[in-house]
Amino acid sequence: MPAAYDKYDYTSYWKGREYEHDSEVIAIRAFLEQIPEIGRVLELGGGFGRHVPNYIYRAKKAVLTDPSAKNLSIARQNLGHYKNLTIKQIKLENAPDKFRNGSFDLVIMIRVLHHIEDIDQAFSIIAGLLDTNGYLVLEFANKVHFKSAVINLFRGNFDFFSSTSSIDRRSQRMVNKGTLPFINYHPDVVRTALEKYGLNVVERRSVSNIRSPFLKKYLPESFMLYIEKFLQIALAYVNFGPSIFVLARKRG
Repeated sequence: MPAAYDKYDYTSYWKGREYEHDSEVIAIRAFLEQIPEIGRVLELGGGFGRHVPNYIYRAKKAVLTDPSAKNLSIARQNLGHYKNLTIKQIKLENAPDKFRNGSFDLVIMIRVLHHIEDIDQAFSIIAGLLDTNGYLVLEFANKVHFKSAVINLFRGNFDFFSSTSSIDRRSQRMVNKGTLPFINYHPDVVRTALEKYGLNVVERRSVSNIRSPFLKKYLPESFMLYIEKFLQIALAYVNFGPSIFVLARKRG
């Protein structure tokens, strides 16, 4: 059965989004510096392998997975020179059938959680795949980011600030068409779910903090990334950015 992203040109989505991509790279590499040794890495929902070059240099072996045959075909074309990389077409829920428990020292899941309605199932699977004291690098779409908070404040929607419920950003028309969920999660909900499955948060980063068409038009990307690098940790305390990155470690 074709995956949703088989019908979508995901590589084109990233054209003009160099700032967003490189902001993610800053967070990923900062997290990797905190991990002493990495043997086997699993990336879940890695698409066409956009982030493989940003972690594979630390891995003895890496596995890139995605449900989309189209994305993985592009990955094989572009990443075939990495001899320590294996590419497999797998859905998250099927991963336990393909890999033994405790198989990986690091699991990476970026821009995937917003398509998942059952995060308990997701974190249970990830915890099972990780070896004792293994690490997770996770990204999720942040419900309470600054722009959303301002919009809801001006609308007088004060319940927004006390509710931890998630928000599906799809229109009703897209829901009726059966498209993938696009869920923004409250950071407290994600943290609670991680800890429930033995994944302790080591560090959080707010990412793409100054994402703006206006700023990207008039400021050099190098300058924006220079600012971004210094904002990520500080702004994580107030859940500022649209994207939150988490480094978590499985309890021994």
